[in-house]
This record gives sequence, C-alpha cells and structure tokens, in this order.
Amino acid sequence: MNLLKATSLSHAFEYPLFEEISLELNAQESMAIIGVSGSGKSTLMHILSSMLVPNEGSVELFGHNIYQLNEKELVRLRRHELGLIYQSHYLFKGFSGYENLEVAALMADQTIDENLLIRLGIDKVCHQKVTELSGGQQQRVSIARVLSKKPKLIFADEPTGNLDHTTAQEVMTIFFDYLKEEDAGMILVTHDEALALQCDFIYRMHDGVLTKVK
Repeated sequence: MNLLKATSLSHAFEYPLFEEISLELNAQESMAIIGVSGSGKSTLMHILSSMLVPNEGSVELFGHNIYQLNEKELVRLRRHELGLIYQSHYLFKGFSGYENLEVAALMADQTIDENLLIRLGIDKVCHQKVTELSGGQQQRVSIARVLSKKPKLIFADEPTGNLDHTTAQEVMTIFFDYLKEEDAGMILVTHDEALALQCDFIYRMHDGVLTKVK
C-alpha cells in the first residue's frame, strides 16, 4: 500500500534549497535522508509531513493530495495518521511523562501501550514530572507519545540525538518492529549514517539534489 508520493518538489527561502525532488514510500518501508546541516533535510521532511507548503510540486499521503485538504481534514490527518518526532521533545512541562502520553492517546482515540513503556525503559520514571526527567528519558517519552497514537506514517528528525548508542539502537528496533506490526512507514532524518544504513532506502541531500544511496 502506498503511503507517500511526492512529485517534483522545489523550495527556496532567500536562496534555492532544492529542486525537482520525487519520492515514494509504501507500508512497512523505512527511508533515511542524510546530509550536512543546512542542506534542506528537515525542510523536506516538513513539506512531506504537511507542515510546510513547497514552492512547487505535490505531496500525496494515503492517496490524497494534502494541499487540496481543508484545515479540518489536515488536523484529522495529523492527529490520527501522522507521527512527528523531533530531537526537541515539545512535551508539556507542567505534566508528568505519563500525562503527556494520556493527552496524545486521548486525542487520537487510542490507549497507552504499557509494554512499549517497558521496552523504552521509562515505565518506572514516566510518572515523574517532565522537568525531573533526563534529556534521554524525555526523548523516550516523546517517542512513546507518538507511537501511542498508532500513526501510519512516522516522520523522525534526529529521534535518537539525545540517546547513547545502545539505547538508540533499541529505539530503532522498536521503530522497525512497529512498522511491521502496524503496517506503517517511516522517514528518518539523521546525521548518523550507521542508523541510516538500517533503513530500506537511503537518500543524500547535497547542493539541492537528493540522490539515492541505497
């Protein structure tokens, strides 16, 4: 099943960022986008995830052109079908980790997977206030919050940046298991080529051109 189809995407700010980018992703597939800082990786992910409109081109998610959806349809898409994970956690600071999970699950009409919390190693600490958690623990709460929504398409921008190598690998295993169990897809933006190599496809962004590496 096709989850994402991007056609002839071009974008610029004060300067041209990239041109004529086309991509496709199917269920149970993972794609990594690598490249130096400022190359346009994160901007491309924002476009693919409906958060930014490109200067040119189109993006279809689940067979629908997202730029033809109204605001209500876009909100529903983001709430139920898309999962966005950033290196910055964007957690509600006044809440506990678990309360953050409850809000996300409630908005998406889902329940919290307690086994996921155990696998992420946060089951014993997630009832603490977010401000009492370490950066790595907050990152794992953020990941659990997104996966609790049961999204069909995950967009992850440096999702393991605050984690040590062993924990980062455990998180990647959780992601790949999730893709198979939920028939979902993932686009990963990362500087870590070792993590990128674990994905089905790898693309490198350089000088405004996206080149397939794997």
